[in-house]
Amino acid sequence: MSVNVRLTDVEICLDDTGSGIPLLLLHGFPATRQLWEQVAPALVQGGYRVIAPDLVGYGSSTAAAGLRIDMASQARWMWELLDVLAIERVILVAHDVGSAAAQLMVSAAPARVRALAVLDGVYADEWAMDAVESIRSWPLADAHRLCPVLQRRLGRSERMRALLGAYSGAEGGERLIRAARDLDPAQTRHIGESLRASRVPALVLWGRDDRYLAVDTVARPLAALLDAPLVLLPGGHFTPVDCPQEVSAALRDFCAQLA
Repeated sequence: MSVNVRLTDVEICLDDTGSGIPLLLLHGFPATRQLWEQVAPALVQGGYRVIAPDLVGYGSSTAAAGLRIDMASQARWMWELLDVLAIERVILVAHDVGSAAAQLMVSAAPARVRALAVLDGVYADEWAMDAVESIRSWPLADAHRLCPVLQRRLGRSERMRALLGAYSGAEGGERLIRAARDLDPAQTRHIGESLRASRVPALVLWGRDDRYLAVDTVARPLAALLDAPLVLLPGGHFTPVDCPQEVSAALRDFCAQLA
């Protein structure tokens, strides 16, 4: 079921399906909640309530003009969203820079997090910012040209091209440029010790062929920090699209092992 939740200055569009222990699925850049459309049904079938929002300023979620939509703000808004939904504790599942928001959520309120699963995510200030630099510097006057370029660059599948289609046209391109410019790796640079101290059960899933966030320099240090197993999957950076069955199976096994 798709719903819109109004918070102060922002409106979050989300899919809320299933029942049972809640999972909050956070996409990254330049994605939307559609990233999870092949993963969420398997989790619902496994007996979980699956909440997949568009991050604020992404997809169909909106923010007031001039409001920063950085990942620290996303973390705060996600906790506000869970409060509105009357969810006290949650399993966080996050991809790409969405994992920055998830890590900040753990750091701020570890007692409210049952577990954390990171897919091809960030570690400290390793956010693969070189990969988004061209979008950060993209002229707003040419925003309408951005989506076709991304679809050619990243759209290796029809699903990926459809996902990126949320940013078509001038308005969509401007939203994506704004989101890119608000990314700030400094926000997770120094939270390692608080993550380690949280002792939240964790899992790290990674595409063997991720060309943006490397296994050895990002995935392995992150798994060590979280004291988590690292599972390599047969895909690139966008594992929920590249290998949804493997992602779903790994997440269901992980959740089933939680006390």
